[in-house]
Amino acid sequence: MVSVVFSPPFRTLSAVVGMAALLSGCAAFDRVATLGQQPPLSPIENPTTVAGYRPVQMPMPMPQPASYNPNSLWRNGSRAFFKDQRAHQVGDILTVKVKFNDKATVENETQRTRKGAEDVNVGAFFGNKKLPVFNKVVVPGVMVNTDSTATSDGKGTIDRKDEISTNIAGVVTQLLPNGNMVIEGRQEIRVNFEVRELIVAGVVRPEDIESDNTIDSTKIAQARIAYGGRGQITDLQQPRYGQQVLDIILPF
Repeated sequence: MVSVVFSPPFRTLSAVVGMAALLSGCAAFDRVATLGQQPPLSPIENPTTVAGYRPVQMPMPMPQPASYNPNSLWRNGSRAFFKDQRAHQVGDILTVKVKFNDKATVENETQRTRKGAEDVNVGAFFGNKKLPVFNKVVVPGVMVNTDSTATSDGKGTIDRKDEISTNIAGVVTQLLPNGNMVIEGRQEIRVNFEVRELIVAGVVRPEDIESDNTIDSTKIAQARIAYGGRGQITDLQQPRYGQQVLDIILPF
């Protein structure tokens, strides 16, 4: 009978691998359950009830008392004589025009060389050159001798171009004290066995909303824009779960 005892580092590594295998197994079971079927769409739900949702808190100015104009048909802050149809309260819908055109080219190169040498001589420290009693004693001349050399050469190049042009309807989920609104929109499109997801969230000013109840994505503060997908094509483009686990835990 052979018993194997793992040291604490190997126990930790085994626990990490086991947890990753368990999580990947759950995901695999979900995929097996929908084998041969189209990826399901997410249900329509209230964004504020989703797990992990947190209200946005921003620096706010001091509240100012509202002013009223008696016997006036004009409402303060209104841009039209009749009711303003643009989004202005929680639950209202506005259209976000997502226009993203980004191009970046970065090239870096770093070279580093370092060399060091240390010699520690303790022969004269014991007095063998001055005191006769030490003439017959063998005292080492050099006790420590170190020599180190380090060289590194790193190169990196980034050439990226992203372009997205689409529209998405968002819902006002929160009204801040200064009148700004927190919006969130989610769009899913399924084509055959692939689902494309577009998520937009951020803070907008009522003044930036155009007369047709649309706003450009460049005018959204704290913007969070995500465009991706899930399905058979996305699954084939991703490394397998085992490879992803090894990329995380292996130090080399």
